[in-house]
Amino acid sequence: VQLQACGGGLVQAGDSLSLSCAVSDSTFRPNAMGWFRQAPGKAREFAAVFRVNGGRTYYSDSVKGRFTISRDRAENTVYLQMESLKPGDTAVYFCVAARGVILSNIYNDRAYDYWGQGTLVTVSS
Repeated sequence: VQLQACGGGLVQAGDSLSLSCAVSDSTFRPNAMGWFRQAPGKAREFAAVFRVNGGRTYYSDSVKGRFTISRDRAENTVYLQMESLKPGDTAVYFCVAARGVILSNIYNDRAYDYWGQGTLVTVSS
């Protein structure tokens, strides 16, 4: 199973950007898909996840209200719509997928079985 992420780039503060991540294997139906990110010189952190069971979404406090995660079930693809981007959003964004993740582990990067190669988002001030 491979995760193919795309959509990163260079934008200015206040701009919008959308990321997408597709699962290469159409027979693999993840229980959860989402995004972690890692800013330069910082630890990797949770950003947003779509949990298939129940269709709920989860966001970090730093992106809540500005980012929206959604899923296209037919295409086995997850999207991250990012609005009102800030320089602090500059990071490599990693798409993730889990065969199964319990709610208490939703924010834990170790709960995710598959990782994409990462796509760079740079927000200039």
